[in-house]
Amino acid sequence: MKIKSKYLKIAALLGIMMVFLSACASKTTSGALQAPTSGPYAWIYNLFGHPLQNIMLFVEAKIGGSNGAGWAIVLITLVVQFIVLPLRLNQSYKMTKQQERTKRLQPQISLVQKTLKNPNLTQDQKMQVSQLQMKIYRENNLSLMGGMGCLPLIIQLPIMAGIYQAVAYSSKLAQTSFYGISLSQRSVTLAIIATVLYVIQAYLSMIGLSPEQKKTMQTTAFISPLITFFFAITYSGALALYFAAGGVVMVIQQLITTFILMPRVKKEVDKELKEKPIKEVVTEQTIADIIGGNTPNGNDVSATFSNQELHEDLRSRNAGKQKRNKDDKYN
Repeated sequence: MKIKSKYLKIAALLGIMMVFLSACASKTTSGALQAPTSGPYAWIYNLFGHPLQNIMLFVEAKIGGSNGAGWAIVLITLVVQFIVLPLRLNQSYKMTKQQERTKRLQPQISLVQKTLKNPNLTQDQKMQVSQLQMKIYRENNLSLMGGMGCLPLIIQLPIMAGIYQAVAYSSKLAQTSFYGISLSQRSVTLAIIATVLYVIQAYLSMIGLSPEQKKTMQTTAFISPLITFFFAITYSGALALYFAAGGVVMVIQQLITTFILMPRVKKEVDKELKEKPIKEVVTEQTIADIIGGNTPNGNDVSATFSNQELHEDLRSRNAGKQKRNKDDKYN
């Protein structure tokens, strides 16, 4: 459920990003795209693309040189990233706290997950066991969403679209480059650099997690680099440069989270759990009560259900004997 929710959020954001960044139009003779004059893309261009275009041209003129436009994108990226940094750090704090508390619940969660792998469970038993996992989180005041938020990315979407449009719809900026890399054409180099930075960030985010948490988060953690590579290689070098500059900030943020924030959160959680210990919601006996036998584990599963069926068979036979004895008595 938790993983599915994350995938749904990622899919929704991908769709939104595609809408924002697919404002393609026909090219002019200078190689730049024809700016939209009506519709939602014109609204995006007038609100974000054109102002960012003016900022980039101004910064390029001040910095000078052939790399001025590229440095303008880097500066815009850093400003945006540092604006959303407090939001990201707040989310990192909440997520780290969630992970730390979840780590303490792992024995109970593992018991539920192990039970759900039992092929002999009935549909009703599976539902009951699944509800136990939700109860574990609920009784211990934890959210299944894990503190995941999309606000920082949503804030950046108009800026990303604006940077793409600023270069694409300007005959001057469309001719610029950043250390030999065209800002209006696709750049494999910048796409790889951006992806590597996000891979480093994903790797750093796994440090300090339990093996069970790593297994759960591995897939979602490395989706971000894949998304980065897709958009960086699909669209212009200007957008790839935005991702690369943003990746540097993301690595710095993750270093802060992993080596400064996480140790503090661990101490906080330890203190909180001393005052209010983890509630034990699921035990082997809880599982046994649901399936009518011992906790299913490996070969014990078959034995559990065989014993249960045997007891039911014996009870039915005894009931039959008692009925026959009564009939013989009255006859």
